[in-house]
Amino acid sequence: MAGHSLTVLRGGGAALLDLLLPPACAVCGEARTPQERELICGTCWARALALPHPRCDRCGHPRDPQRHGAICDWCTLLPPYVRAVRSAHAIPGGTTERIVYALKYQGWHAAARPMARRMAQLSFPRDVEEERAALVPVPLARDRERARGFNQSALLARALAAEWKVPVRTDVLARTRATSTQTRLTPGERQRNVSGAFRAIAGRTELHGRHFVLVDDVVTTAATLNACATALYDGGARILSYVTFGRAPALGDRW
Repeated sequence: MAGHSLTVLRGGGAALLDLLLPPACAVCGEARTPQERELICGTCWARALALPHPRCDRCGHPRDPQRHGAICDWCTLLPPYVRAVRSAHAIPGGTTERIVYALKYQGWHAAARPMARRMAQLSFPRDVEEERAALVPVPLARDRERARGFNQSALLARALAAEWKVPVRTDVLARTRATSTQTRLTPGERQRNVSGAFRAIAGRTELHGRHFVLVDDVVTTAATLNACATALYDGGARILSYVTFGRAPALGDRW
């Protein structure tokens, strides 16, 4: 009984504190309304830009509406064993970049849940939804994960797994060496930077014939995701798909 009373008092105290000092949005710092239960306020989500239409059916990348029937340039970046790619928001622009920053660099781990909810709403081809065996987060280098204290891709994968009701596998793929940050590299430099940086660590029987979905926070040229996909495919996986929270314009994009 005493324990129950203490719980009620604590709950009442937290409610009173929220009333007097409303919790702040992790992105803009403004007070959230009592109805806003997410860590990120509704205003910031409204300012997170969607990817423009039309989009490629396979890779989900915005297409030039003037080039009807033309081959999608972004699809040419992908290996043939990549089935589909989807991203929830455009980056940079709006608040998407600040949301990613809050997760990666400001320690707002709980931001992964609302981010994953937006990713879960993405529409994939039916075969992807029926076949996806597990989510595989892009591994961080040991030193970087130790310094940061977590892997943001793994946080997103776990939150997304709860939405999609599929398992997360962190035991099938490993990063074999540290790589430079991709931010300031050209597309060719990005590809060379991550080439051979990952390997499958699960046995072929665990990977054989499976369709895995790789998870990352942001994609630009897909060099890192492609390197992960290649490692899993060489290890026995049948096909791969990608899902990310943000997507940056590729070279030559006008959006």
